[in-house]
Amino acid sequence: MKRFARLREIRRLDPVADAHEIYRLSAAFEFPWDYTRALELALFRTYAVPSIGRLLAETAELTERTQKRYDDTSLLLDAVMEHGFAAEQARTAIRRVNQMHRAYDISDEDMRYVLSTFVVMPRRWIDAYGWRRLSRHEVVATTEYYRTFGRHLGIPGIPETYEEFEALLDAYEETHFAWDERSRQVSDATLDLMASWYPRPLAPLLRTTTLALLDEPLLRAFRYEPPGAAATTLVRRVVRTRGRLVRLLPPRRAPHFARQNWEVRSYPDGYRTADLGTRPVPGLGGCPVRHTHTPVADVQE
Repeated sequence: MKRFARLREIRRLDPVADAHEIYRLSAAFEFPWDYTRALELALFRTYAVPSIGRLLAETAELTERTQKRYDDTSLLLDAVMEHGFAAEQARTAIRRVNQMHRAYDISDEDMRYVLSTFVVMPRRWIDAYGWRRLSRHEVVATTEYYRTFGRHLGIPGIPETYEEFEALLDAYEETHFAWDERSRQVSDATLDLMASWYPRPLAPLLRTTTLALLDEPLLRAFRYEPPGAAATTLVRRVVRTRGRLVRLLPPRRAPHFARQNWEVRSYPDGYRTADLGTRPVPGLGGCPVRHTHTPVADVQE
């Protein structure tokens, strides 16, 4: 199988009608490492919006049970990507996400912003560091995939195109990124988690590496001391070099899903999708719930 054979397969599909299949081919075959890294860094962007960061701090899920929250989020999202929206595993995963979200007063604006990070940040990462740039087919399919996901979560006013998602993300960050002590606590906990995946002596180096991959608005919002210019240039050059080397490798023959990531560590004996995530009591341990819309997944039950 030649290096660009799967891209040719993707281009033969319809980017709207076959959005899930294209997204699965892209995320599980072409760029599994890149999607994981991009979505990890997208987490930091959501923390930098104080209304999101404070809520995450209040739940304590990302400060006291960081590994489990990371694992559950990865596995729930991946269940949909692996099986497709109609599959029972995906419906169960979406149901769990909705149950968790309904326990808190999360604004529609924040929900749309978080959704935009899933659409925009992988494209920006892959175009900068991947072994090739995303094709237009993949960009359109990814947008359509997450528009469908957003509808299942009951998010109103979802952008229709990638360009609209990108404009939303940039405008929301310009308006809402700000310093918040609780948001910084969540960000620090995530940095500590990423460092914990490697031998302890490497922790300072890994923290510097992660900070070197964050942009200036993020660093400013968290009041992190930016790594030096030389360190930032070196880290980004190394990641780009990795992409060039991957380009020389034969294409992946089997899909790679989140459950296969060595960073996912909470379930060495396996798991049930229905057991993933938290079960917060509405109105307790967080803000009162408001019911402004009904998730599609619940309608179809």
